[in-house]
Amino acid sequence: MSEKLGVSYPLRVDASISLDRIAEAAEVIDPVFLDTPQFLCEPLSDRFGVAVVLKVECINPIRSFKGRGTDYLLDRLGRQPAGLVCASAGNFGQGMAYAARKRGVRMTVFAALTANPLKVDRMRALGAEVILEGKDFDEAKESAVRHAAQSGAFYVEDGLLGPISEGAGTVAVELGRMEKTIDVYVVPLGNGALINGMGTWIKRFSPTARVIAVCPAGAPAMEMSWRAGKAVSTPTMDTIADGIAVRVPVQEALDIMPGTVDDMMLVTDDEIVEAMRWLHRDAGVVVEPAGAAGVAAVAKRRNELSGKRVAVPLTGGNVTDEQLRMWLY
Repeated sequence: MSEKLGVSYPLRVDASISLDRIAEAAEVIDPVFLDTPQFLCEPLSDRFGVAVVLKVECINPIRSFKGRGTDYLLDRLGRQPAGLVCASAGNFGQGMAYAARKRGVRMTVFAALTANPLKVDRMRALGAEVILEGKDFDEAKESAVRHAAQSGAFYVEDGLLGPISEGAGTVAVELGRMEKTIDVYVVPLGNGALINGMGTWIKRFSPTARVIAVCPAGAPAMEMSWRAGKAVSTPTMDTIADGIAVRVPVQEALDIMPGTVDDMMLVTDDEIVEAMRWLHRDAGVVVEPAGAAGVAAVAKRRNELSGKRVAVPLTGGNVTDEQLRMWLY
């Protein structure tokens, strides 16, 4: 057994990421999350002078890529009689709720008191019990760990368990099937499941491609940790990109990143909002702040990326009416 925060995990769902299991995930994940649109966005490409390939992960029942990893995790775990518990800013919790409901498993999600109300409503609509505790995601995670220890529910931590990354890695499998080779992948970074899953696949099958991770400037803990080579927590964070806002990094995810990430950068909230507007105008998609971070990064590095073919996953699209009015209309 391995131990994390006092909660036990079976060895079959440790932090390791397997190419064979990423390939398996591409075959067994619920088809509703697979083969999402991927295309060269000519208006954005013309705007930046960069060939921008968008991978649209916000057109599915939970409006984010998280359904890939959560569905594969529950496929690997099998039935959990005492139920499941996790912490989430909203998208991961929706993925867990969707996968648990499909299998008849009880699901409890802890979210911060400040969590996006649309995401909270959707988690509940998908059958999860949602408990709001703590001022941010990391405090909600502490509550989830305590609940697991007291109830016997299986605690699921995004960024820690390998099957979540393996499911997310199927995004890279699909991009790798495109006729033209991708030179650079620019990927929003939260706890690390997406970039570690994608990067594992990319480094094996597209070894010359670069992988750039993007964090919000108002929540720089992952970027600081990557540069320091160890987990660096921050006392606070302040960003609209709740889906990738991390204050306390997962060390196991950081340990994998030397083999999956070539560079890391920060983008501001203003840059993210501008990217959201470009995506709405040039691609006709509504993307939440975390989902637009990759496009903000491409805009910021357009000179460096000029002439390259750059793939950007649009990782989520859960935006409230108020946010739509504030940022897009």
